Amino acid sequence: MSFFIFGIFIVMKFETKEGFTEEGTPDMKYYAFDWDDNIMYMPTKIVLMDDEGFEIGMSTEDFAHHRTDIGKQPFKYEGRTIVGFAEDPFRYFRTKGDKAFLVDAMVAPTGPAWDDFLECINGGSIFSIVTARGHNPSTLKEGVYNLIITNHNGINSNELLRNLQKYRDLTGEQSGSKKDMIKEYLDMCRFYPVSFGEGSATNPEEGKIKALREFVGYVKELSKELGKKAFIKNDVANNFLPSIGFSDDDIRNVQHVSKHFKDEPENILKVYSTAGGKKTRYS
Repeated sequence: MSFFIFGIFIVMKFETKEGFTEEGTPDMKYYAFDWDDNIMYMPTKIVLMDDEGFEIGMSTEDFAHHRTDIGKQPFKYEGRTIVGFAEDPFRYFRTKGDKAFLVDAMVAPTGPAWDDFLECINGGSIFSIVTARGHNPSTLKEGVYNLIITNHNGINSNELLRNLQKYRDLTGEQSGSKKDMIKEYLDMCRFYPVSFGEGSATNPEEGKIKALREFVGYVKELSKELGKKAFIKNDVANNFLPSIGFSDDDIRNVQHVSKHFKDEPENILKVYSTAGGKKTRYS
């Protein structure tokens, strides 16, 4: 018999080995996701200017390829010559686009990390959203809540609830209503729109590194506490490190994050590229 606790499988009576390494230690899986072109292909556009003074929208997928060229030299895009950014080019990615984000998230096609997102949500694993967008963090949380409560495209809110309940059963915590338990779960997750406030959407790498550093520290502390609550033996709880899988479609973000974390002691971050719609392990 096995119990799932926010990404931790505790195996009772050694009946199964699900969620365990070959060495028999718990497999503490946590997740960090970029949003655009990773979880979902959102219709939101960055607004650019052509050589005739007209605005033109660019998709986030195309922007990932062109962002280092914009404003440096003219280039062709959809039959027009792009000379730079329009005024307030990320207007729809910031707080004035909060309402549109909530609508678009319910209709946008899913991206290459969607299956991992499903595994994460349905299993009750702790996750973070690390995006170059600049929405209010509460808007991102509300968007995910809407996906869960409507059982969007494979999300199973009842399965999530069962796993959350198993955690509460083990720790002796009282149950709440379905909505309350889901909201409390999302309160434990983290939402990092790195251009919210003063952050830069044109160069999000440093913002994402800062967010991931914070999330890594949070996960390490959380996993220790979860280990204590789940009555894992001290030698396992003290020596075992959790792992975080981070996926992003922008290869520049992937490269910068990988370079930053790979040489850190006790690095728990595994980096995946979803560039071109295909998930591959980067580091």
